[in-house]
Amino acid sequence: MKIQIITSLKNADHAKGVTVVIDVLRAFTTTCYLFANSAKEVISVADLDEAYSIKKSHPSYLLIGERKGIKPSDFDWGNSPAELRTVSFKGKTVILTTSAGTQGIHKAIHADEVITGAFVNANAIASYIQKRKPNDVTLLCTDDWHPENEDVMCAKYIMSLLNEHPMNFHKIRIYMKTHPSADGFLLHPMTKWSKIDFNLCMTRDTFDFVVKARKGDPIILERI
Repeated sequence: MKIQIITSLKNADHAKGVTVVIDVLRAFTTTCYLFANSAKEVISVADLDEAYSIKKSHPSYLLIGERKGIKPSDFDWGNSPAELRTVSFKGKTVILTTSAGTQGIHKAIHADEVITGAFVNANAIASYIQKRKPNDVTLLCTDDWHPENEDVMCAKYIMSLLNEHPMNFHKIRIYMKTHPSADGFLLHPMTKWSKIDFNLCMTRDTFDFVVKARKGDPIILERI
């Protein structure tokens, strides 16, 4: 099994094999909470206008996401696991669009298979890949604002699980609390949910399932 880590969305087209598109803060942590709270399916959308267009054609669908960390106008919910964790989405279809995570799904055009990545289901991701036994694995980080950020650490952590030499997650969590990526969550919270969001996103193995992207137009995320 050959494993590569890609640390920038700009190189997403280099992803191949089974590709884990990682967005710890917060898209793919949020996605796990959506499925845990019984969402029927999640439509991954890169473009904001497309999200509004789908909503117009399907008024019962829910709009969830962010731009620059903030919920866009007329969206039902922000991209916040803390905000969504007690909400039932039973039978609902969600349109999800974010600044990084959903962009990565749409840019990984050469991947054989795409699953989402976060700490909250890292062990399930590693187990899934080990069972699939692919020749190539790509860990694609979608946050490239700061080096050695949460997505890179998640990629390294998943790689360590695949190599059966797990990194110390407690040390990763402590490291991330003082990392520049945490500024908008801990030091200068973007929203009233930000501090809780950080803690939820930096929790390991809350969920035991994997989220897979089904190729098509639109791209559908499914719990497997």
